[in-house]
Amino acid sequence: MGVACETVKYGLTKEKSFTTDFPACDSSDKAAQFARRFYGEDIEIYESFFIILLASSGKVLGWAKISQGGTAMTVVDSKLVAKFAIDSLARSVICVHNHPGGNLKPSPQDMQLTRKIREGLRLFEVELLDHIILTSDSYHSMRDEYEMDF
Repeated sequence: MGVACETVKYGLTKEKSFTTDFPACDSSDKAAQFARRFYGEDIEIYESFFIILLASSGKVLGWAKISQGGTAMTVVDSKLVAKFAIDSLARSVICVHNHPGGNLKPSPQDMQLTRKIREGLRLFEVELLDHIILTSDSYHSMRDEYEMDF
């Protein structure tokens, strides 16, 4: 007697949602500027987490929205970060999220998540280049401030 088994096919799709004049995100300033395209007025309303996927040359391969939460937090599944990095064959990743309240300081949870993602990506030889926190008028780069951790 056979057991019915359902299979799922996963594939990589390429969607061009906007053209980019950013051939590379080779600094925190350029990455923050690029990431602002993901947000509108909602940057001050709810927290969202994105990743920027980069080739070994630093050229932007694409980006993905990982999660959207409430006014004070969003839940990030690190497996999704790894999935998009692997599917796109990215050499490196930049994480970006916003703080609607305007505080640029990373929370202990932000730091813990960054370490978790960095360690997970290392298993696949993908480098976490930075984790940027955006507010409506500024940004904070964890790499720039905590260079020894990256």
